[in-house]
Amino acid sequence: MTPRTVAVDRLGDAVHLSPLKLNEADPAHPNVFVRDSEFIPLQITVDLEREREGNLLFEKAGPRESIYFDAGQTRAAIVTCGGLCPGLNNVIRSLVLSLRCHYGVQRVLGIRYGYHGLNPAHGFPPMELDVDDVSDIHEIGGTIIGTSRGPEDPAVMLDYLRNLGVQMLFTIGGDGTQRGALKLHAEARKQGYPLAVVGVPKTVDNDIQYVTRTFGFGTAVDRARAMIDIAHTEARAVLNGVGLVRLMGRDSGFIAAGATLASGEVNYCLIPEQEFALEGERGLLAVLEKRLVRKRHAVIVVAEGAGQNILAQDEQEVDASGNLKFGDIGVFLKDRITAHFKALGQTINVRYIDPSYAIRGLAANTDDAVLCDMLARNAAHAAMAGRSGLIIGYVHNRMVHVPMEMATNGRKKVGLEGALWKGVLAVTGQPASWL
Repeated sequence: MTPRTVAVDRLGDAVHLSPLKLNEADPAHPNVFVRDSEFIPLQITVDLEREREGNLLFEKAGPRESIYFDAGQTRAAIVTCGGLCPGLNNVIRSLVLSLRCHYGVQRVLGIRYGYHGLNPAHGFPPMELDVDDVSDIHEIGGTIIGTSRGPEDPAVMLDYLRNLGVQMLFTIGGDGTQRGALKLHAEARKQGYPLAVVGVPKTVDNDIQYVTRTFGFGTAVDRARAMIDIAHTEARAVLNGVGLVRLMGRDSGFIAAGATLASGEVNYCLIPEQEFALEGERGLLAVLEKRLVRKRHAVIVVAEGAGQNILAQDEQEVDASGNLKFGDIGVFLKDRITAHFKALGQTINVRYIDPSYAIRGLAANTDDAVLCDMLARNAAHAAMAGRSGLIIGYVHNRMVHVPMEMATNGRKKVGLEGALWKGVLAVTGQPASWL
């Protein structure tokens, strides 16, 4: 099977020369522009003893020598949606600087409060984003233009963007945000309006497909590790101390797994990808009993989406984004562990820590700040080149164009047979299976 290139929608022919300058300082790399014939393979491991298998080739992101839009006559807009995440302001800042300073785009608008700001019925006029407006916003958490959850009618949003004279929209958000962006892209194509819709993938959970690492994830793991270290200190200080830390991770346990590896002090890591049992010889409570006999303390990390199968919920509610509202596995485990050992007549001291919102509102750390800038600049390049209906992916340390439809048709999960989870099992020494 031969490799297959992944097609990205284009608004039309690129007929304008890019205002970006050629770099003549390095004779070995005289041109900063990316050719349309350059692609990055999804699979980079080659087994010479096996028959060659098919591979996906993603279009390489980066500046093009010829672009679709006349920068001086183009207006852009930026929207942030969903929950807060470290690095949102970094992305906004880098987009504004790239568009205005490098390409010469005259106006960049900040859409207020997510997609609600694209429906004029809500009464949230956009903000003008000049260079001075974003000069120091990367130093603080949150988003200066606000955010929200929930969809809006694509036709209404497109009509509003058309009235604003916007030809490029940058959607900063997770899979729900990008599904909404895909609908808006489809509506623009249906109506024949040349709107470039380019997504910057945002989620601390790191669960977007074809993206090695989303911005905010590194900062979240950093802070989560600090919370685990505190839980370990608390647990060791008392008899039969249990440090219990609940971390973010609705459907994917990347934060819990990453922080567990970074800390090295976790004894049990519970993630959504693996069901676990409380009762029985192999259940968490029995395993914890044996641990406390040996060591007199333990640290448990649980992702918010773990153990939903053992929580009794009569009704399934959803939030504004259509996500199921999960039961609180952290409080549930705290109560069950406490009750179990008291029933045995044993001393137990559970120290429960839930740092969720303390993580989401942080400013980006160094690694995330660099990633935010790279994602934002490549998003600007893609839009100026007339690409649409895509997100900027990060694959094998390279930026690529990933069609929104591919990025949003599922969630990236922690593979229980993969190197990450095998590392967690090695560090914690926990059972490979609870059932």
